[in-house]
Amino acid sequence: MCGIVGFVGNAPANQLIYDALSALQHRGQDAAGIMTCFDGELFMRKGTGLVRDVFQQRHMLSLKGSIGIGHTRYPTAGCDSSAEAQPFYVNSPYGIGLAHNGNLTNAQELAEVLMREDRRHLNTTSDSEVLLNVFASELSRVSTPRATAAEIFAALDAVYRRCRGGFAAVALIVGHGLVGFRDPHGIRPLVIGKRENSRGTEYMLASESVALDLAGFKLLRDVAPGEAVFIDEVGRFYSRQCVSSTLHTPCIFEYVYFARPDSIIDNISVHKARLRMGELLAEKLRRVYPDHDIDVVIPIPDTSRTAAVQIAQLLGIKFREGFVKNRYIGRTFIMPGQEQRAKSVRSKLNPIDLEFHGKNVLLVDDSIVRGTTSAQIIDLAREAGARKVYFASAAPAVRYPNVYGIDMPSVNELVAHGRSEAEVATEIGADWLLYQDLDDLVHACQHHDSSIQRFDTSCFSGEYVTGDVTADYLEKLQIERSDAAKAKRRQANKGEMKAIRAV
Repeated sequence: MCGIVGFVGNAPANQLIYDALSALQHRGQDAAGIMTCFDGELFMRKGTGLVRDVFQQRHMLSLKGSIGIGHTRYPTAGCDSSAEAQPFYVNSPYGIGLAHNGNLTNAQELAEVLMREDRRHLNTTSDSEVLLNVFASELSRVSTPRATAAEIFAALDAVYRRCRGGFAAVALIVGHGLVGFRDPHGIRPLVIGKRENSRGTEYMLASESVALDLAGFKLLRDVAPGEAVFIDEVGRFYSRQCVSSTLHTPCIFEYVYFARPDSIIDNISVHKARLRMGELLAEKLRRVYPDHDIDVVIPIPDTSRTAAVQIAQLLGIKFREGFVKNRYIGRTFIMPGQEQRAKSVRSKLNPIDLEFHGKNVLLVDDSIVRGTTSAQIIDLAREAGARKVYFASAAPAVRYPNVYGIDMPSVNELVAHGRSEAEVATEIGADWLLYQDLDDLVHACQHHDSSIQRFDTSCFSGEYVTGDVTADYLEKLQIERSDAAKAKRRQANKGEMKAIRAV
C-alpha cells in the first residue's frame, strides 16, 4: 500500500506535492520521492525514510516546475532499498516518470515479455517498474514528436489489456502533462481535485481526498474503475473509460485500517464507515456475551478509536484512553520485518496504569493480522494491572493472503489462518476474542449515496475479484514475500552496499 499524488497547474509543484505526501505518510514509511518538470527538464529527489527526512530545503529548491508527481512507499515486494523508491523513470518515449500504488498479479510474466519481446531493461524487481515499461512500450508506437490525448489513451488501452491486479498510478510525460489511471475493479483508490485561481485551473490526483483538502483543492470525484485521465500542461482535462465492463470492488481494508478517517473514497466517508463498524460490533457483543462483565472500553490508537467510542456508548460502558502513543514511531503493521514490528510496539505504546488496574478491560483494535502486536498489547494491559483482558476486532479474521498491494502474503504469518476464534484468543493471550462478521463489515462500509455494492474482501473471504489468483500463485507469493525472504533480501542489499563502498 502506497501513497501517490500528481499535480499540474500554475503554482510551484514542489511544496504542494510535499504537503500532499505528508498527508499520505500513513500509507507508506519506507521511502518517498518527488519528480517535477520545468522547460522540458526533469528534476527528481527520492530516498528511504519519511517525507520529512528525504526532503531538505536544498532538495526542494531544486525541484522546479509546476507539474510533478510524488510517492510514499510501503514495500510489499522487493527489498527496502533506495533502488526501489519511486517515482521510476524511463527516457523513451518522450521521458516518463511513474508512481504506483498496488500490485500486478502478472508482473513476472510481464517482465519476461518486456525483456524478450519489447527489448526493455528492468533494473529492479518492482512491479511498478514493470507497469511503467509496459506503458512506455505501448506509447512508443506513436511516431510523432508529440502524442495526442487520443494516442495516450490508446496506449493505456493496451496497458489495461496486458496488466492484471489492483493498481492506481500517476505518470508525468515530459512535454505533455499528467496521466492518472485506475485498475478495472477500482481496488486501489485515486481521486481528482480541482481549484481555480486568478492564473487559471489546477488539478491534483491523489490516493485520498485528505491530500486535496490540505492544498485547498475541491474533491471532484474518484477516477472510475478502468478509467484514465489526462491533464495537459495548460490545464485541459481529458478522460476516457478504457475498460467499459467493470464490477467496482474497492478494497475494504482501506476503510478498516489504511485510509485516514477524514478521507472520502468512492463517495464513502471513512469516518462514518468506522462508526458503523463500532455500532455493528457492539450489537454482536450484546448477542454473544449478554452477561459480560466489561468495566471499561479502551482503543488501541489510533485507527480503532472511532469504533471503540461507538461500542462504549451503545453498551453503556466507560470509554477511556488507556494507551499513550509515541507519534514519532511508525505504523507497526506496515513496517518491513517482524523483528522491527515487534520492537516498535513497546516503544510506541505506553499504558496508563490507573485505567487498567483491577478492571476487566475490552481492548478494541481495527484488525488482527500477524497477532504479535495484539499479544504484546495484551501483555502491556496485564502488566498495568488489568484483571481480565478481552479483545474486539472491528474487522473479521484475516485468514488469507492479500495480493493487491497489502503486505499479507504468507498464510503462515497470519495468526487466524487455520485457527478458530478461541484458538486465536489463546494465541494472543486474551480472555476472549470477538471478531466483526464479514457481512456486517460490508454493511458498515456501504452508504446510500455510494454505488458500491461489493468490495474486495479477499483477505477475509479468500475470494479474489480479478479471477486470476491460483493456488500456485499464492504459494509462490508466500515464498517470495515472507518475512524470512525479505530479511534475506535486506541482508543481500547490505552486502551490495558494502561492496560498492569498498570499491
